[in-house]
Amino acid sequence: MTQGFSDKVIYQLYPRSFKDSNGDGVGDLRGAIEKIDHIKDLGADMIWMNPFYPSPQNDNGYDIQDYTAIDPTFGTMEDFEDLVQAAKDRGIGIMLDFVLNHTSTSHEWFQKALAGDPYYQEFYYIKDPKADGSLPTDWASKFGGPAWEPFADTGKYYLHLYDVTQADLNWHNPNVRQALYEVVNFWLEKGITGMRFDVLNVIGKEDFVDSGAPNSAEEKALYTDTPIVHEWVQELHQETFGRYQDTVTVGEMSSTSIPHGIKYTNPDRQELSMIFSFHHLKVDYQDGDKWTKAPVDIPAFKKIIGDWQRGMAQGGGWNALFMNNHDQPRANSRFGDTEHYNFETTTMLATMIHLLRGTPYIYQGEEIGMTNPYFASIDDYRDVESHNAYKELLDKGIDPDQALAIIGDKSRDASRTPMQWDDSENAGFTSGQAWIGIPDNYRTINVANERENGRIFPYYQKLIQLRKDYPVIQEGDYQEILADHPKVMAYLRQLADTEMVVLANFTADQESVELDKDYSDYKKLIGNGDLKQIGHSAELGSYEVAAFIKK
Repeated sequence: MTQGFSDKVIYQLYPRSFKDSNGDGVGDLRGAIEKIDHIKDLGADMIWMNPFYPSPQNDNGYDIQDYTAIDPTFGTMEDFEDLVQAAKDRGIGIMLDFVLNHTSTSHEWFQKALAGDPYYQEFYYIKDPKADGSLPTDWASKFGGPAWEPFADTGKYYLHLYDVTQADLNWHNPNVRQALYEVVNFWLEKGITGMRFDVLNVIGKEDFVDSGAPNSAEEKALYTDTPIVHEWVQELHQETFGRYQDTVTVGEMSSTSIPHGIKYTNPDRQELSMIFSFHHLKVDYQDGDKWTKAPVDIPAFKKIIGDWQRGMAQGGGWNALFMNNHDQPRANSRFGDTEHYNFETTTMLATMIHLLRGTPYIYQGEEIGMTNPYFASIDDYRDVESHNAYKELLDKGIDPDQALAIIGDKSRDASRTPMQWDDSENAGFTSGQAWIGIPDNYRTINVANERENGRIFPYYQKLIQLRKDYPVIQEGDYQEILADHPKVMAYLRQLADTEMVVLANFTADQESVELDKDYSDYKKLIGNGDLKQIGHSAELGSYEVAAFIKK
C-alpha cells in the first residue's frame, strides 16, 4: 500500500452538535477549536467536518446557499483559519464536506435562473412537462414525493433528487463544473487536506425517462454510477486536489457497486482515495424499506462486509470503514444492547470495523458510547426526512406510537444530538438552549466521566494505535472464516508472515465456535471480554470481541 493513508483514522465532527462557544445553542467553529485536544488525545489524524456554509438549513446545511463563505451561526472565516492552524499545530488535517450535486434554491445561481437569466438556467435541470402535462419523469425524491417541482410560473419543472429546496446541478454544462472546481480550489488554498464529496455518484443524470417504478433500484440505475460520472470525477481530480500532495478524498456513493467502487478508488485511475458504501447498514430494513422495525440480519451483514473486503482488494480499491455517521442512527443502539452491554456492544462494533482493510471513521460520540435519544414526540425531531417519513407512516395507517418508535430507531437525528461533554446542564455542550434535545443518559455517558472512569475511550485509543503499529492492519489481505455462523463474525488479516484473527459475537448469547485450525500460539492483541487465548475453539461472551496475532 503506497497511498499514504492506510495507517490513518478520521474523526467526523458534526459542527452543529459538537461544542457551542457562544450560548446560542448551536455548535460552532470556536467550539471545535476549544475541544480539539479531545480529538488529538483520541489519536485521530484528520477531522471531517459537515457543512458550515451559509444555508437555510432545510437539510442541516446540505442545502448550500454560498459555497465559499461561513454561515454566521458557525462563526467567521477567521475562525475557520484559526481552526485549520490549531489542527495543523497538532498534526491533524481538516477534511471539508462538498455538496456538488445540488445547491439550495436560495443560492445566487438558482435565484438568477428564476429571474430569467438563461446562463444560470443552464446550471440546473429545467425541463418541460410531457405532452400530456404530467411531470418530465416519474422519478421520486429520496426525501419523499416527486423529484420535480414547478420552476416558478414558467410551466417548466426543476429536478431535485433530495429536498424540494435542493435543486440538482447540471454537470453536463462545463460552466457548472468549472464553477464547482473553483469552489474546491478556494478551500484547498485555505489549507484543507481532505475532501468528502456528498452523493457524488448521482451527478451523471443522462437518460430522463420514466422508470416505471419510482424509488426502485431500476429508477436509481438511471442516474447512479453512470459512465460519465467517472470522467467527471477524473476531471475533478485533475483540476483540484490532484495538484496537491497528500490530499485524502472520500466519495459518498449511494447504492453503488463493488466494480464501481474499484473504479472510483483504484489509484491508477486518479479519481478518489476511498468511498463510503452503505449496503452493510441496510440490513435491518424490512423488504428494503428503511422505515420499518426489523432485527439486524447478521449473516447478510457478514456477507456484505466480506464481499466488499475481498472485491475491493482484488481490484486495487479502498474502503472507508464506518458504522456511524450523521445520516445513520447510532450503531450501538441498532446492533446491540446499550442498556445492559453498552461497553461491549460499542467496542465490539469498533474493533470489528477498525481491524478491516480500509480507513476507519469515528463519528463524534461513538468513542464514549453515545446512544439513540428516542425522543417522546415527533416534534422533538428536526430532520426533514424523519418528519416526511412519520407522515407517510401515519398515512399507511400505522399507529402513532409505533410510527414514533420506527423514527426513534432510524432517524438521522438519532446521531445528531449534542456531544455529551460532562454531567452539567445541557451536557456541557451549551450555556443556552440546545438546538435539539439531549438524551437523558448524558449524566453518565459523557466525555468527562469516560476520560476519568470509563473503558470505551481508552479502548478506542488503543484501537487507533494498533493500526499505526501493525502493518498487517494497514495493508494485510482479508479472509473470512466462520462464514456460515449465524451470530459470530470472524476474519483473518495476513501480511507476509504476520497473521491476525478477529472474532466478534453480535449477540448477548454466549457463543462457542469451532475454528479452522489451532490458534493456540497466537497472542491476544485487543478485546473487550474474558477470552485470553484460543486454540481449535473459542468461547465468546455477550458482544465479546477479541483479536489475536502471530508474527
